[in-house]
Amino acid sequence: MAHEFDPHTPLDESTAAFESAQSAGLIRAYGVSNYNGTQLAAAVAAGRPRAIQNSYSLLDRAAEREVLPLCAQHGIEFQAFSPLAGGWLTGKYRRDDVPPPQGSRMSLRPEPYLHLRNEHVYAALDTLEAVAARHQVSAAGVALAWLVAQPLVGGIVVGPRRPEHLEPIREALALELDAADIALLNEAFPSSLTAA
Repeated sequence: MAHEFDPHTPLDESTAAFESAQSAGLIRAYGVSNYNGTQLAAAVAAGRPRAIQNSYSLLDRAAEREVLPLCAQHGIEFQAFSPLAGGWLTGKYRRDDVPPPQGSRMSLRPEPYLHLRNEHVYAALDTLEAVAARHQVSAAGVALAWLVAQPLVGGIVVGPRRPEHLEPIREALALELDAADIALLNEAFPSSLTAA
């Protein structure tokens, strides 16, 4: 997996290395990560990546604009990482949390998430909590179940640090959101909610 697009190395050169390893039987397939639509299209033109791993969640839906359509068009598996948006989709952060919970990403490395501190996001999180309460599961379980329900998502990269972090994964696998739930979440978390 090429972890990110390398502007200093010609894409043909990187692709040739992957293709050579695949032809030699050293790898069965290869993919890319953190590529935008233009970069993924160039990778497809240069070779045969089988997967892409990008950030995707209710709070980061940028992949829907170009990357997911390219995946559908070219048969590329999409793997979502950061499915809980740095803890924002777990119910961990509240409007009046100043300072944020000790040891959380917002207390240790807040910069990537500062743009989420706004009333629109908090209102969307209220909707997530309401859906979770209706199903008697956690907000994280619902956020993961929403990803499971996305037809173009082939895998979800999770990184539980403690045993209790496995519970939302179990909830998500057991929860089948209906069309009304998905429509409500899509309305509460439009792709424009956190667009730069």
